[in-house]
Amino acid sequence: MPRHLLHYEIYNHSEAAPWLVFVHGAGGAIASWNYQREAFKDFFNLLFLDLRDYGKSKDMAPEHPNYNFDIIFTDILCVLDHLGISSAHFMSLSMGSVLLQRLDDLRPGLVESQIFAGGVFRGNWRIHLFAHGGKMLSHILTYQQLYTLFSWLVMPKKNHAFARRVYRMQSRLLSPREYLKWISLYREFFGVLRRYFRKPLLTPSLVVMGSQDHIFLDAARRFASRHAQAHLQIIERCGHICNIEQPDTFNKLALEFLTAK
Repeated sequence: MPRHLLHYEIYNHSEAAPWLVFVHGAGGAIASWNYQREAFKDFFNLLFLDLRDYGKSKDMAPEHPNYNFDIIFTDILCVLDHLGISSAHFMSLSMGSVLLQRLDDLRPGLVESQIFAGGVFRGNWRIHLFAHGGKMLSHILTYQQLYTLFSWLVMPKKNHAFARRVYRMQSRLLSPREYLKWISLYREFFGVLRRYFRKPLLTPSLVVMGSQDHIFLDAARRFASRHAQAHLQIIERCGHICNIEQPDTFNKLALEFLTAK
């Protein structure tokens, strides 16, 4: 695969089938969607992406000393253009929700509908604490230790254990140098969140959250109540990474939303 393209994987259903594109969050990779492949492959052409530095998207050209969101958006659009995908349904996990809303803004008509799994919509004090604390703690802790700490803070319950383990395993693929580039995004992250929380939402959207997502659920509720196009579904006894912790329930909700169109 060319070095200027993200690593991607495709599951083709048919030429006539619509596309469903999967965008993982910070600390993730294509493996974040292992429990969605079988559920969606009979309905859609599937495109899974490893964002820059994650999974197998390593040593990409051009290199950048620091990252901003435009770099990440351009990476995604380059793959879509390379594959000739002009419109698709999109599914994101956690921080990936920010990327989806910006893609919809950058290229009108690209996003037919979007599903936010464990979406991040507002910079409350907890999220500010995580972002700024991560930057400061990066001087005294390894990034692996930071990811372990944050996984426990975000997913503290016993039933979150498997999702924590998957998250930590994927985050180990990131090098210390790559981690510092990604954490530099926090400088513009909160401004992006504020903009899209207030901006009218024109795209049909499903927000799926775990009832035990104590960091992000309140903001998701406010986001859904503010936007008529956003429909909120809450999975009981479930944490932040709901597509991994309760994949059957998540897949059922997502398929019902997508096939009702």
